[in-house]
Amino acid sequence: MSSEQHWITTPITAELLRGARELERTERGLRPLRLPARARAQCTDERMLVAQAEPSGVRLVLRTRATVVELDTVPTKKVVPGAPPRPDGVYDLLVDGDLTDRTSVAGGNVMTADLATGSGEVRPGPAGTARFSGLPAREKLVEIWLPHNESTELVALRTDAPVEPDAQDRAVWLHHGSSISHGSNAASPSTIWPALAAARAGVDLINLGFSGNALLDPFTARALRDTPADLISLKLGINVVNADLMRLRAFTPAVHGFLDTIREGHPETPLLVVSPIHCPIHEDTPGPGGVDLDALKAGELRFTATGDPDEVASGKLTLRVIRDELARVVRLRAADDPHLHYLDGCELYGEADAAELPLPDQLHPDAATHERIGTRFAGHAFGPGGPLTARP
Repeated sequence: MSSEQHWITTPITAELLRGARELERTERGLRPLRLPARARAQCTDERMLVAQAEPSGVRLVLRTRATVVELDTVPTKKVVPGAPPRPDGVYDLLVDGDLTDRTSVAGGNVMTADLATGSGEVRPGPAGTARFSGLPAREKLVEIWLPHNESTELVALRTDAPVEPDAQDRAVWLHHGSSISHGSNAASPSTIWPALAAARAGVDLINLGFSGNALLDPFTARALRDTPADLISLKLGINVVNADLMRLRAFTPAVHGFLDTIREGHPETPLLVVSPIHCPIHEDTPGPGGVDLDALKAGELRFTATGDPDEVASGKLTLRVIRDELARVVRLRAADDPHLHYLDGCELYGEADAAELPLPDQLHPDAATHERIGTRFAGHAFGPGGPLTARP
């Protein structure tokens, strides 16, 4: 870092951040969070609390003539004993909408996590710096997308020219989903499929995709209800199956209740319900999902389905059952709700796609598949005549 007199330090405030629901003040800075305090207080699942603290879709957005930008952060890196090491989180730099650079921040806290519970001990570590140089010396829009899979405390923002917030004049798209929407196995935060779809459509993303936790929780529904948005989508089903959370009898009213709550705050907002993409292990086999222990012994993290297909007749859920039921529920409700729509997730990634681009760990798409899903979603949802094309 250059000497202090060459830099302008700008306080990091909510005006410079997009995609976060709240900012938590820590001893060293600000931590972006994707669930409000009331929702967090009602959640006892450590995995959900960790997931919502990972700033998927959260980015700093500013106008500046700066040619160098430095962001000091304290990342929290997860270590799972017995699993392959996780790479450092990635910070993407976009200039006027184009991805121009990316980097990682070394150091930070280390959380040794229990894969089964999500809980773990945190060992404090030092702050590090994400540095971007060689930016064009003109007025421009600069975005720094924070790691989608690594909790991040924001400590300081330095530039070699003044910065100011960008005026937001685009439609706000609020999305909720599972780890696939959160960005698992994507290459970087601006290339998770919701970010790619938002960029193609020219909308402003708020991503409430929570790894392992798209579970129709009432507190999540209330968070969606209370978040200002012009367009909403919900990608539901895979976590309900692999968590083995409920039977069909509970699933149907839970979906209705989730939609009812959202409609309390967004009665006429275009709302698209998306069923699960193709996932061979859970198409006909119920949960719970589990870690493939043989693969883990070989140093690979892969998932498997451990349920009994014979129990589907008694109400256990598979992805095929989920798709049929979501389509039925939306069709029923759409008779009185013309702004409610349905998309079969297999149109985003189906059986033929799985043969061409198989899920590397049997559950999550790779970078190429994130791009395919994002492109297809943008075309379907935001294309001409699509369900998310018009604001009410």
